[in-house]
Amino acid sequence: MNLIETFQPSLRGRADKPALWFGDRWYTFGELDRQSDAVAHALVNDYGVGRGDRLSMFLGNCPELIVFYLAGLKTGAIVVPINILYRDRELTHLLTDAEPRVLLCDPQRFEVLAPLRHQFDALEQIFVTGADTPAATRGFSELTESAPDTPLSVAGITADDPALMIYTSGTTGRSKGALLTHHNLVSNIVTLLQCWQWTAADRFLLALPMFHIHGLGNGLHGALASGCTTFLLPRFHADTAFELLRREKCTLFFGVPTMYERLLEHADADGAVPADMRLYVSGSAPLSPDTFARFKTVFGHEILERYGMSETAMITSNLYAGPRVQGSVGKPLPGVSVRIVDEAGVSVADDETGEIQLRGPNVLKEYWRQPEKTVEAFQDGWFRTGDLGRYDARGNIIICGRAKELIISGGFNIYPQEIINCLVDHAGVVEAAVIGVPDQRRGELPKAYVVAAEPVPTEAELTAYCTAQLASFKVPKRIVFLDALPRNAMGKLQLQNLPERDCI
Repeated sequence: MNLIETFQPSLRGRADKPALWFGDRWYTFGELDRQSDAVAHALVNDYGVGRGDRLSMFLGNCPELIVFYLAGLKTGAIVVPINILYRDRELTHLLTDAEPRVLLCDPQRFEVLAPLRHQFDALEQIFVTGADTPAATRGFSELTESAPDTPLSVAGITADDPALMIYTSGTTGRSKGALLTHHNLVSNIVTLLQCWQWTAADRFLLALPMFHIHGLGNGLHGALASGCTTFLLPRFHADTAFELLRREKCTLFFGVPTMYERLLEHADADGAVPADMRLYVSGSAPLSPDTFARFKTVFGHEILERYGMSETAMITSNLYAGPRVQGSVGKPLPGVSVRIVDEAGVSVADDETGEIQLRGPNVLKEYWRQPEKTVEAFQDGWFRTGDLGRYDARGNIIICGRAKELIISGGFNIYPQEIINCLVDHAGVVEAAVIGVPDQRRGELPKAYVVAAEPVPTEAELTAYCTAQLASFKVPKRIVFLDALPRNAMGKLQLQNLPERDCI
């Protein structure tokens, strides 16, 4: 089964039902289906787009993005979302690597793209949303003008055909295109509908960016597959999100930790919290114990933490009906096998830390045009996540950090997350990051970066606090105070952007 066939019970079976609210306008499932049919026909007839061709989207959350995405899937093309924060260097790499034939953007992003346009020979046409169409582009509305007499057949698109290419965040180097098949994505969303009890009765607030697997592969796919009603925001603003959750009697929300922190701040000032919510989900970055505890107190819900990545969509989840263990990402989803191993691929003891590896129907087909990276990504048939983890006493998985972030000091392994957990337990620390700094004698030394709360603790105070709770070799040799930690659009730390990384 391909993705469009998975969505058809909603697109055609619920054609008259409100599917999407955006900017005070409603769209039915039937409208999304008909508009995407029109775009798909135009792409095929006017540009010869077909199976395996690449189409890119470089714009914020909006209905046009959803219509274009569905149209791309209907043609059998590979859709390549682009992070809206990307600029010259990242755009040049992605568009040169993916070679999309057609691209959709908004006027704001076109201003960034226009000076680079001449570099991309494969890019035949740029479509722009909005009323004003810049020179050498076409308006997106032109694609939807002629409604086809019959829908475009998707019967020839197989489950093994690639559907989506998500570029990895590139936190440790140049980003790679993770190629996901229809089967990868269908297996993921069918599992999430079951595990999170997602139904057509839900009212879903989607504020995550849809250039990311979290917002697109979980959020949009789940909304279309379940047939629920979605309230789409162009971007997350706590006051708007809070009001919509309450006013529209929403039942479902996905976010990253920073979103939940902002919602808590708004709730502190506002008072009454949404009454109809049944599930809050968090991912893409660790949720602090303080945020988890305060959210339960203020909103009356335990946030459900899960674990996934661009190459695999979702891997594990805490239980929907059952205990949610703060700091844990739960157990493997149905159909997904997980093991935690040492460098030789040997399973470690339950209380020891190793690399998380997995196999299952959700694992990517390959890295785009990088066969050597694809080979490196697997060990004995298991996908190597590069994440370090361990099991707790109940078999839940605890994420300990990235393998490449492991600090080796004097022959001892230091997991940054352990130091981070210690620091954020201090009342004067809001959040923290830890890296290894080269040292001639010990190889590496731990260095911490801290965002402080009032009253601001001193470096000596935090060092003493860590000394009382950690082995001496784990205590940060330097603690730097920052106004904010550098993060990408999904809230993940950008360690390479921390200042003075190479010295204590």
